[in-house]
Amino acid sequence: MAATLFTQNIIACIWDFDKTLIPEYMQSPLFRRYGVDEATFWAETNALVENYRRRGYTLASEISYLNHLLTYVLAGRMAGLNNVVLQKSGAEIRFYPGLPGFFEASKAWVADKQEYRKHDIRLEHYVVSTGLAQMIRGSAIAPYVDGIWGCEFIENPLQPGFLEQKELELSAEAEIAQIGMVIDNTTKTRALFEINKGTNKNPAIDVNSRVAAEDRRIPFQNMIYIADGPSDVPSFSVVKGNGGNAYGVYNPAKPEEYAQNDRLRQVGRIDHYGPADYTESSSTTKWLRLQIHEICDRIVRDREAAVAMKTARPPRHLNPTPKEEEARNAPRAPEQSEFLE
Repeated sequence: MAATLFTQNIIACIWDFDKTLIPEYMQSPLFRRYGVDEATFWAETNALVENYRRRGYTLASEISYLNHLLTYVLAGRMAGLNNVVLQKSGAEIRFYPGLPGFFEASKAWVADKQEYRKHDIRLEHYVVSTGLAQMIRGSAIAPYVDGIWGCEFIENPLQPGFLEQKELELSAEAEIAQIGMVIDNTTKTRALFEINKGTNKNPAIDVNSRVAAEDRRIPFQNMIYIADGPSDVPSFSVVKGNGGNAYGVYNPAKPEEYAQNDRLRQVGRIDHYGPADYTESSSTTKWLRLQIHEICDRIVRDREAAVAMKTARPPRHLNPTPKEEEARNAPRAPEQSEFLE
């Protein structure tokens, strides 16, 4: 018997990280730990593509900062940097007001009405970032999210001939040595489709597989994508273009970020925008709660309509009962057409 893969009663808030959940870049605690001047590091990173071009090399801008971190490790400026240190540095990340409490409190919104509880509607939070996944995993937000996408590093790369080795040697002095995963502003959209199709929950579902709309775990119309600016336009477009919501946030202390979000709204890239303030009384919290409730209401309508459509009418008596006979013989009001005759 054919059956749908998922009940589609889940809502997803999908978050960018830097400048969306935090006011600075997540790598800032890492630079402080090693005494590296942050402004210098980013200035060097921004100049890498052009300087390598002059030398005859092509460098993808998306991996330039990851490569430069590896260069700092190799040069001894960030000696000993490994995934454990990245997680420990993540614990020092400072969040915008209201976080991480907002993530836990918002999950209760889908139980605000009895009909929401009846249909077991749930809210999930995901972080999709071009930053470092291990730092996010070490941050205060990690216990409240249902999945994290970010860039990854490998320690102790496998050496030639490793397939013939029975035991693999591991160095006690592990350092990050290779890039394991790159998430950039374009490949973020792959994560959106993984969440949409349920690949992140069921590895048997390949993200490139054709999956019917009714079989996808979280339809795009059940998604809200929250980010800070133009670099997230590809993700805004995927979510909003498929019926979901796109919301921009800005640092209240930076008027230029407010203007940037207003331009995104004017050209239709986002549905709305507000301050990166996640306290209970903020306009951002109120807007997100409103949208989540509206999605809940639609899920209830869709599921109850599906039940009505697929449920057969109960059998009726072939011989009327006395009450049915009485109702059938009762005087009736004239039909509209009788008044016109």
